[in-house]
Amino acid sequence: MIRKLLPAMAFGIALLGASLFAVPGAAIAAESPIPGIDLSIGTSDEPQDVSSTLSIVLMLTVLSLAPAILIMMTSFTRIVIVLGFVRTSLATNQMPPNQVLIGLALFLSLFVMAPTIGEINETALKPYLAGELTQVEALNEAAVPLKKFMSSQTREKDLLLFLDYGNMPRPTSYEDIPLTALIPAFAISELKTAFQMGFMIFVPFLVIDMVVASTLMAMGMMMLPPVMISLPFKILLFVLVDGWYLVVKSLLLSFNT
Repeated sequence: MIRKLLPAMAFGIALLGASLFAVPGAAIAAESPIPGIDLSIGTSDEPQDVSSTLSIVLMLTVLSLAPAILIMMTSFTRIVIVLGFVRTSLATNQMPPNQVLIGLALFLSLFVMAPTIGEINETALKPYLAGELTQVEALNEAAVPLKKFMSSQTREKDLLLFLDYGNMPRPTSYEDIPLTALIPAFAISELKTAFQMGFMIFVPFLVIDMVVASTLMAMGMMMLPPVMISLPFKILLFVLVDGWYLVVKSLLLSFNT
């Protein structure tokens, strides 16, 4: 379904953009306050000119969807949530800053997705730029590596939820899974996995908080905030066990298929 919808939507948007650009050059020149500037685009009837206009509009459409593609179809969601759990469990407020966590999550996502991106480049992008594939064929070829990655990280129960709701046939391989069902199933699977990893990260720091709070209460120091005392111990524990190495290693190993 998505293979039919995406090219049609892209062509429709491109056609709308082309119609907006197809204004007579003379009328634009007459209304332009700056002389000597020709703002006419797509006024030629040559096929190559129309094709260039459609390509520009399509590229702008893809760029506008890039954040959603990054978040919903890659490993970024799991990584950034787990890193957020690490900071929350340490109770270090804004340390590390959001920019550092998002930057680390982005580069880890690029590292994890490198084989998939390389396969898309070899099977879809290069043949399309060389003129060996049409736009629709290139999109279909690019979807296959993404389906392979997402299906390997998606729980069967989550996928069946959307397949049954949409009355879609059971796929025989990952290539037959429609993206309309695979993307949301992959998203909720990633959320569950990230929260499971976050819980395991929380446990040792929760034990430290409980031990510190019990000790302070036994000493009669109930007015002293336990977080103030436990924070240095949690940071010390995290540093001694090389916490960032263990977290990143666990994230990378969780994507092994």
